[in-house]
Amino acid sequence: MKLLLLLSLVVLAQGLGTRVSLRKVKSMRERLREQGLLESFLEQHPYNLANKYFPGIGVEPLRNYMDDEYFGTISIGTPAQEFTVVFDTGSSNLWVPSVFCSSPACRNHNRFNPADSSTFLSTNDTLFIAYGTGSMSGVLGYDTVNVAGINVRNQIFGLAETEPGDFFYYTPFDGILGLAFPSIASSGATPVFDNMMMENLVDRDLFSVYLSRDSESGSFVLFGAIDPYYTITGLSWIPLSAETYWQITMQSVSINGARVACSSGCQAIVDTGTSLLAMPVQALQMLLRALGASSSGQISCEAARRLPDVVFRINGKTFPVPARAYVMRSDGLCSLGFQGMEAPTEEGELWILGDVFIREYYVVFDRANNRVGLSRL
Repeated sequence: MKLLLLLSLVVLAQGLGTRVSLRKVKSMRERLREQGLLESFLEQHPYNLANKYFPGIGVEPLRNYMDDEYFGTISIGTPAQEFTVVFDTGSSNLWVPSVFCSSPACRNHNRFNPADSSTFLSTNDTLFIAYGTGSMSGVLGYDTVNVAGINVRNQIFGLAETEPGDFFYYTPFDGILGLAFPSIASSGATPVFDNMMMENLVDRDLFSVYLSRDSESGSFVLFGAIDPYYTITGLSWIPLSAETYWQITMQSVSINGARVACSSGCQAIVDTGTSLLAMPVQALQMLLRALGASSSGQISCEAARRLPDVVFRINGKTFPVPARAYVMRSDGLCSLGFQGMEAPTEEGELWILGDVFIREYYVVFDRANNRVGLSRL
């Protein structure tokens, strides 16, 4: 009976929404380590994740940049020019490198050529985005953007003309497609999904994300639908506390029934563009102590096998993240997939629920009702 139910749900899901397959590739950290460049790169590129969420003007740093690993393909222009992008719920702009960019970081990535597109419209507007490890600058233009068969006409996007430094040189993606709210878009650019909604290109004003745990295939972003195959355990809906990022309120974080952080409540952002679980430095140290890890997050692999769930209490319900999700294994060493940052908000401390959290849940990002849905996988 259960098998028949699953098969029927798969058949039902095939006619729903537009699915963008995501591929899981070696992270930037892994590739640099293989080339013997990791240690020197980290020394030359200090990084503060909090810059992304307290940007000032036009600042939009990349997420835990060494471990980004989920990417999809879109195309821009007529005929289509393909680009690999991060589908990022923690930012709102779409941008890709352009042929006007001579930075090394542009030359080894796909570059958009507006002269090759019959549907491109230029503007005199500029775009500047500062990152924790560098920056990009360029111009804004309009063209048709195709996302898994959805043609978004006259979509505004950034054409990078400079990408200083060597950070972007090593990234496996060409650009970024932001899926957060228009209120945080640099230069007032309308996000891609907002145009999908306004042009009635999606059946429902929502999209959903599944990130596979181990395999290199299977991950996806589904625009305009919820795949029932991934919601058999039911969806828990959480209202947003701000319409900027996909921000929600958490009540606490606990281990073995004891609160270890966020004891007075805190804010959290569900962010597909952040690989790890990020939190205030003080909360990080409390969490590491409770789990028996060093202050740098290292732990013996033997001890790691006995670690308990880290439990997030959100909107009155508990959402556990087991050790299999937050223990990172590499070259026979084990560390915890947590990251510290300094990011106070008016509502209290801020946490970033990145891919370590998202891999445990099918996540629905509902713009129609300004809420996030979580279903345990």
